[in-house]
Amino acid sequence: MITIYDWFGYDLPIEKRYQLIKEAGFDGVLLWWSNGFGRDTSGKNDYLNGPQLARDAGLYIENIHTPVQQQNDLWLDNLDGEALMNCYIQCIKDCSKYEIPTMVVHLPDDENKINTLGLDRMYRITEKAEKHGINVALENLKNFSNVKKIFKAIDSKRIGFCYDSCHHVNMNQDVDMLKLFGSRLMAVHLHDNGGSRNQHELPFEGNLDWPEIMGKIKNENYDGATALELMNWGYEDISAEQFLGKAYKRARILEDQRK
Repeated sequence: MITIYDWFGYDLPIEKRYQLIKEAGFDGVLLWWSNGFGRDTSGKNDYLNGPQLARDAGLYIENIHTPVQQQNDLWLDNLDGEALMNCYIQCIKDCSKYEIPTMVVHLPDDENKINTLGLDRMYRITEKAEKHGINVALENLKNFSNVKKIFKAIDSKRIGFCYDSCHHVNMNQDVDMLKLFGSRLMAVHLHDNGGSRNQHELPFEGNLDWPEIMGKIKNENYDGATALELMNWGYEDISAEQFLGKAYKRARILEDQRK
């Protein structure tokens, strides 16, 4: 199965976006789950319509990405920290309601070290995830120590890992993330570190060792999708159809490397 992040750039109506993704050959999508970054100009939580629109286009929904703007608040002993925990719990409930198996979460950066309150909140999130049967995949960023401590503290089949290939090389290249956390792999974000922003580029545009990465993913017996998390930065001069065509061809190569 090959999937792609649904907000890959271009100013497109959501129905057209999903139509083009399907026509390019993709099997499914990863959904952004909030009004953030200008994705919902109506202010009516239109992202909640995404699951039905994606399915109407014939696309599988692999996971949602939870809001990231306040990601460092989770350990804070204040209303902001409580609000973020409640946001993640609501995302679990939304996944259950909309029949989406997995949600991706950014833990706080390592400069915000986990504390007793933060661990307690993660236990509460785990309890809700287990109750509703939803996977919570913790994504690697500048948060290696926090992710490692959560995995050590919480032994739950519902708390797992989202491997981001570009974040790994850019932020923790000397750590073998897949060796350490591969047994808990629930999702992948595949993109290269080329381009002016050094992330979210088409595979084979940067310096990532894709045969090595895909080989390690295969060795962990990961049976999820080959999922691209791309933006059209640097490709604004080509159409959305052309961009998606390039993306799908690159994803097919990655899929073949897994086999």
